[in-house]
Amino acid sequence: MHGGRLGLGQGTALYMGAVLGPGVLALPALAAAAAGPASMISWAILLALSVPFALTFAALGSRYPDGGGVSFFVARAFGPRASACVGWLFYAAVPVGVLAGAIAGGNYMAAILGLPAGAEYGVAALILAAAVAANYAGLQVSGRLQLVLVGLLVLLLLSATVFALPHVRTIHFTPFMPDGWLSVGSATLVLFYAFSGWEAASHLSAEFTDPGRHLPRATAITLSLVGVLYLGLSFATIGVLGDSARTSEVPLMTLLETGLGDGARGLTAAAAICLSLGAVNTFIAGAARLGAALGRDGALPVWLAKGSSAGQVPRRSLTVQAVLIGVLTLVAWLMTLPLDPLMRATSAFLAAVTAAGMAASLRVLRRGTALWCAALVAVAFTLVVMAFSGWLLVLPLMVGGGAMLYLRSRRRHPATEILSTAPQAGERELAEDGSAAATSSPSAISGSVRS
Repeated sequence: MHGGRLGLGQGTALYMGAVLGPGVLALPALAAAAAGPASMISWAILLALSVPFALTFAALGSRYPDGGGVSFFVARAFGPRASACVGWLFYAAVPVGVLAGAIAGGNYMAAILGLPAGAEYGVAALILAAAVAANYAGLQVSGRLQLVLVGLLVLLLLSATVFALPHVRTIHFTPFMPDGWLSVGSATLVLFYAFSGWEAASHLSAEFTDPGRHLPRATAITLSLVGVLYLGLSFATIGVLGDSARTSEVPLMTLLETGLGDGARGLTAAAAICLSLGAVNTFIAGAARLGAALGRDGALPVWLAKGSSAGQVPRRSLTVQAVLIGVLTLVAWLMTLPLDPLMRATSAFLAAVTAAGMAASLRVLRRGTALWCAALVAVAFTLVVMAFSGWLLVLPLMVGGGAMLYLRSRRRHPATEILSTAPQAGERELAEDGSAAATSSPSAISGSVRS
């Protein structure tokens, strides 16, 4: 770490926390409920297609390190109005998403400790408060916490898979697709939550000491570890639990108990805390920096812009996120909102953000290169996922409409502020493999970046 910014270890831990989130606690069961054993196809598809997502975001983050993340990329390609809409979508998605993640952890803790109904919301509130407090302390503290959490998490999830494998039964894989191919699509939408952390991590690109070198390495390490853990857990969940995987609220605990006995409850509690707190920590960190960037660029009140520079703590934006999260947690508790709709709503928001980011990469990257083709595949796939969102697409449409109304209400249009970030001479151009090469003119970057 230099100058209070992220080195490779802490940066990778934050990436891991975003992608390998609390969805692991509940998603294997939710996916099994949607598609049975065929849900493993959904896991494999999403893992394969997360590669172009991850590589594209890493390339863009290396090229344009900024707290605005995906909205900053969209500004380069489609202008300030589209950027504001995308920024608002992610900023609105985070309170819903982190609450879902915290409740997933709360469900596990309630089951392990035998707490009464409704206690999961109290546990979720404690997890959320801890993540907010860590971010108020600064990204160095948050990054160190994340490094410890991720180390424990990888060890626990590997143990859950390895010790459960001897109990796998082939009969649990038949019938393989009891509800047809459409069920695979439904499971894919649910599981998209588990692969949506790349958007959150993109907002931390400016915090790396050397984004051009560290971002690709952090991405490669995260992809490798997440791939092994997700596929192993999905196989073990179906093979060990069978039909009961469809109804289990605590599949990870059941796996650990099957492999290690009753003493696994304590390990499950540790895994629940690590998964929930780790993901919530990264998403809140990303949203706080996004809010400051949107304030800087005129897409949100300028009051939020304080702390938008790399290495600073955007406490005003963080406070807004804390208030939104607190209000939503209270509403969820009063209405006893279940986990599934919260995860599906988050997936609908983040699918829209991802689609916009991948579409922006098609405008910014060199047409016809391997990375451009990967982004094209990612756009097509994300649109398919969005189609399975159904009526939930109304939510991102409403938030995007709110962003447009806000921009129209402003007396001074923020376009000049956003466009001041247009490529300058001497910046680097993305090569076919996503690496950066020197260039002497802004026109060399894609001639399609709008002004």
